[in-house]
Amino acid sequence: MASTRAAIRYAKAILDLADSKGVAETVNNDMKLIASTIGNNAELSTFIQNQTTKVEVKESALLEVFANVNGVTKGLFHLLFENKRFEILEAIALEYIKLFDESNGVETAKVTTAIPMDAALEAKVLAKVATLSDKKITIENIVDPSIIGGFILRIGDQQYNASVANRLQVLKRELSN
Repeated sequence: MASTRAAIRYAKAILDLADSKGVAETVNNDMKLIASTIGNNAELSTFIQNQTTKVEVKESALLEVFANVNGVTKGLFHLLFENKRFEILEAIALEYIKLFDESNGVETAKVTTAIPMDAALEAKVLAKVATLSDKKITIENIVDPSIIGGFILRIGDQQYNASVANRLQVLKRELSN
């Protein structure tokens, strides 16, 4: 999903407000919940995107689904209600998380594995991460069976490829030379 300039503006405004009230981390947790809930629930996503559903209905549904979120987050729902922009809620949540991490010196390491990571592989990856970055790192696991095994680690513009598919490619090049 493309993040719109509007989503970035909303996310910055919400982060500034949350910071000023000392609830930026709480709101970040709300945004993670919102992003994963919308991302994993096609029905909710379709409902939010639906142009024919009244904004009042969308706002009250979101307030019900996310009843326990912070007041700042509920304020975002109301702002989206006033501006009729509920369709960018997920993009706002994702932008907020990114901005929050940046402002706290946290970098996301994207780790691609053939199967979901277990604790042993996560420890191995974190050890490699420590050699590449001195920031606090959060790990995002992307599962891609085509890499066969091992892992591909990407932090910012650095990439470390320890996948079986990559080793096979290297071997193939060496054999053909």
